[in-house]
Amino acid sequence: MMDPANLRLALLSAAILGFRHGLDYDHIAAITDISSVQSKARDAMRYGLLYVMGHATTVFVLGALAVVFRLALPPASDRWAERLVGFTLLVLGLYVLGTFFRPGKHSHAPKTRITLVINGALWVYWRLSLIFGGTRVEAPQVFKHGYGTSSTFLVGVIHGLGAETPTQILLFLMAANLGGTGAGLLGLLMFIIGLIIMNTLICASAAGIFSAALARPNALRAVTLMTSAYSIIVGMIFLLGSAGRLPSLTG
Repeated sequence: MMDPANLRLALLSAAILGFRHGLDYDHIAAITDISSVQSKARDAMRYGLLYVMGHATTVFVLGALAVVFRLALPPASDRWAERLVGFTLLVLGLYVLGTFFRPGKHSHAPKTRITLVINGALWVYWRLSLIFGGTRVEAPQVFKHGYGTSSTFLVGVIHGLGAETPTQILLFLMAANLGGTGAGLLGLLMFIIGLIIMNTLICASAAGIFSAALARPNALRAVTLMTSAYSIIVGMIFLLGSAGRLPSLTG
């Protein structure tokens, strides 16, 4: 059993790791993407936090498996998860780019080719599910009415699957050896609290920036274009499996 002083230090370290993890490239890209296409700061904040909750949910599930059962995702899954995160960032970036060419049309369904491909694949899945006994009356679509509660939360969940960065692996290893399952889960909780705090700050900053830019069309277009370009570039880097080569944002 770890002594109280060391336990407190370990829990503080877990919170700091979570705080640092919240500043990763994919978090910044996804949150700014989501915020940039909202017409109200309140909506930007709400949808940004939904992404954070989705991410935190996956982190909790993966972390709990590591703590309770000493399980983790297979090493090979990191490569696929990283590419999945890259794909979502690319889709989000192209969605934002669509608003750049359609100024004033925030929160409308994107018309990008990738979105059409995804919706086409979902339509095929829906048709097959009907053949095998499915009951859904409409084919599912991503971003049918812009960002929705479920789609935004799902993006966060997906990004959590690709979150086994060195920071998170270190957390899981540390949490699994904090002196019992209870202490390990507490360490995991502290990591998630740190993550949520950092991402809440990013959500508030992004919502404030885009809300201020709404009254200045030229500034809004410039910020939207930069947001889209950042997301597309980071998405491509993740798709190529080169996220580990990105410099650390925390020094």
